[in-house]
Amino acid sequence: MKLPEWVKRVFGFLAVITALFISWSCAYWLTGYVYERNDGVPHEFLRQIINSLLGFFIFGCGVYLITRIPWVRARQEKFLHPLINAMKMMAEGNFKIDLSFYTQQMGGRSDHPYSRIVESITDMAEKLGKMEEMRQEFISNVSHEIQSPLTSIMGFAHALKNENLSHDERKHYLDIIETESIRLSKLSDNLLKLTSLESEHPPFELTEYRLDHQIRRIILANEPQWTEKQINMEIDLESLSITADRDLMDQVWINLLHNSIKFTPEKGTISVEAFKKEDDSLIVNIKDTGIGMNQEALLHIFERFYKADQSRNRKYGGSGLGLPIVKKIIDLHKGSIHVESEPGKGTSVTVALNEVINQENKANEY
Repeated sequence: MKLPEWVKRVFGFLAVITALFISWSCAYWLTGYVYERNDGVPHEFLRQIINSLLGFFIFGCGVYLITRIPWVRARQEKFLHPLINAMKMMAEGNFKIDLSFYTQQMGGRSDHPYSRIVESITDMAEKLGKMEEMRQEFISNVSHEIQSPLTSIMGFAHALKNENLSHDERKHYLDIIETESIRLSKLSDNLLKLTSLESEHPPFELTEYRLDHQIRRIILANEPQWTEKQINMEIDLESLSITADRDLMDQVWINLLHNSIKFTPEKGTISVEAFKKEDDSLIVNIKDTGIGMNQEALLHIFERFYKADQSRNRKYGGSGLGLPIVKKIIDLHKGSIHVESEPGKGTSVTVALNEVINQENKANEY
């Protein structure tokens, strides 16, 4: 018959009290014998101290001897062995461990000496397992993104060995190789930027500057791209000052504007608006009449390497890292980004930023 848990606790408490009583009794009789043989008895206070210390020493020796009993050690090792094996498995990269039988053995007790250890190991294995899945997915995505342009480069480089190619064919192949090389270079740059932004101490240097001047400069720098497609640019920028990392914010507006230009058809419209709200937050809205996205795509657009339509993205290019970089930079600035889109009706991206970001708070965060 299995004893109730409270009965086990009472027996355990009584066992400890009994062991302490026996230990102090032994200490009392042992010190008494020593005093009698030496014809000297110390002060009563000193006797109590000596008896207490000696009693605890005898109690500790008794506990040590009990733990050395073979069947006690075997029981402890039987209980600890799965925990040790679980940690060894995690060290070898296997995070699929099951310690549920411990919960059964402990009767669901949350105050059991091993319950916290079991919970911590299980939680650690689960989190490490998720990190490993993310790492494998990241490697797979990077390999896929690199393999595609490399295959094109190798294929057309091999085709160029044909001496019978015409001048136009050779130029066409070389143009493709150049385009795919640029794609590889951009992928490498974006990976380095994302790694830098996700590091423990990302680059972050605050300066005060005119936000409207920055956005206008980037729009003009991309004029060849939007004039080539005869896109109508509608610009409405209030005079706004901001304290932020100028270089990182450059990357935000470049990525967002490039996306709008890329997915807006010829003779479409892109509107860029910047203004200050009553709560002193700065709002920048970039809206286009492009191809748009469905609701499922909107849920994943800030995930690394996500592409709503693989065939569409092969046509327009891109690595799926632009928006994750934008989101990370906005997060570093304690701002927010919101995207609204509908297939065939375009996309609207709204970025909200604080006018001033406290440099000390950012330093303390990292």
